[in-house]
Amino acid sequence: MKKSELIEKISIAVSKRTKTAVSKKLVDEILSETFVTIGKTVKKEGKQGIPGFGTFTLTKRPAGKGRNPRTGETIKVKASKSIRFKPSLVLKGSL
Repeated sequence: MKKSELIEKISIAVSKRTKTAVSKKLVDEILSETFVTIGKTVKKEGKQGIPGFGTFTLTKRPAGKGRNPRTGETIKVKASKSIRFKPSLVLKGSL
């Protein structure tokens, strides 16, 4: 699903529940701010949980050696950070 499709679905669902038209622009701003806030919280605290949805966790990958698949040459791989997502039991159960 594309972000625009998600915004469309959220806009329609909220409009039906509140019986008031909710603009796609407002939903886009809220969704974007939600993602930014999750990213900042994970960066600062290392973890962000959303009850009923799941937990985002900061993971650190150490530096190491890798191999160029095209040439077979050994290369150095820099240390990096990434985010992992673990779904909640509620979300898993709904699948």
